[in-house]
Amino acid sequence: MNMKSAICADFTSDSAPILNAAPEAIKLDPKQTALIIVDMQNAYASSGGYLDLAGFDVSTTQPVIEQIKKAVDIAHQAGIQVIYFRNGWDQHYVEAGGAGSPNFHKSNALKTMRKQPELQGKLLAKGGWDYELVDELKPVTGDIVIDKPRYSGFFNTSLDSVLRARGIRNLLFTGIATNVCVESTLRDGFFLEYFGVLLDDACYQAGPREAHEATLYNVKTFFGWVSDVASMQQCFSQKQSQSSAA
Repeated sequence: MNMKSAICADFTSDSAPILNAAPEAIKLDPKQTALIIVDMQNAYASSGGYLDLAGFDVSTTQPVIEQIKKAVDIAHQAGIQVIYFRNGWDQHYVEAGGAGSPNFHKSNALKTMRKQPELQGKLLAKGGWDYELVDELKPVTGDIVIDKPRYSGFFNTSLDSVLRARGIRNLLFTGIATNVCVESTLRDGFFLEYFGVLLDDACYQAGPREAHEATLYNVKTFFGWVSDVASMQQCFSQKQSQSSAA
């Protein structure tokens, strides 16, 4: 890693720890950084959840869950704000939009329930098992949970206000699905002047692996940076070591 070539925003101290990333390293102050955990709900990560019932492969989500757990531990130790998202709607799906909304026609959850009426009210409905976060990832005191009604975590949510109130400008992204809600939120963050980093091994796609790879290309070429959990650990252990030495 070339330390001299690391990106450093003008709001970031030159002494901030450096995260190894592609296409270049980036300096991140933990106090200006949040770990975003996108939609790690039973719907997206568990057998019998929405993605599974809609025909998407969720058989290999467990390693991603384990990587996100590691990222959460690193964040807590480094003083990085942890933010969980839950995607879905009210039990009557009013928030999902009717036939006048493209969401009504494109949401695979809504389409699956229309094809299988016995599932009506069970997929992505607040209060149900499908909507809840997986057992391995439960928020603790100080973590923030935000509900969102569409793919992007910035749309009709408090995310932007939550971040700005805390002086946070850097976002580390994890979760499901890489190519849908993760990418949508990272892109919207880019347009709102947030620095987005996608943690490759802590994200999982909806669809073939090529969909994940396409998002990695989009992010590192146009919208942000790509890194991994091991690099996150190395980056913020630097900060802890410096603090201990001081």
